[in-house]
Amino acid sequence: MKVVAIVGMTGSGKSEVSHQFENSGYVRIRFGDITDEEVKKRGLPLNEANERQVREQLRKEHGMAVYAKLNLPRIDEALKKSNVVVDGLYSWEEYVLLKNHFGDKLSLIAVWASPRTRYARLSRRKVRPLTNKEATERDRTEIENINKGGPIAVADFTITNESSLSELIKETKRVIARLS
Repeated sequence: MKVVAIVGMTGSGKSEVSHQFENSGYVRIRFGDITDEEVKKRGLPLNEANERQVREQLRKEHGMAVYAKLNLPRIDEALKKSNVVVDGLYSWEEYVLLKNHFGDKLSLIAVWASPRTRYARLSRRKVRPLTNKEATERDRTEIENINKGGPIAVADFTITNESSLSELIKETKRVIARLS
């Protein structure tokens, strides 16, 4: 069994790539579900400000690898039956924790799109849309505070998502085939 972790900046297409892995039989585990659940538990609306507050508080209280730590039991359980795709690895520390735990079973895929492309997508997103200002600020915090650049730099595969959804699907299927 294998674990594939998807990393990329907000709006790059991580969830679309993850869905393609899911369609190929992988169990999908979305790290961001922890944030969503915590925001709801606090009775707050799902929006960028509340999500950021929860993300930062969880990392401050439990360390930069908190999302990997909290999801490790779910990943281990799912691996008993299937390959797993992790939708939304964020920090270098999460990557290191997963790499130390899973070793060669772990593959890392970076999904890349330019800021211009991502910001246009994010402004049109039906769920959790972001303004250009919010997207720029999120980029800054993900790079400066969350250490997201490291996992993107050491990815085993990089999928460029500057074109159409059909091209993204085609590229993702090529990577899935190489991992088989």
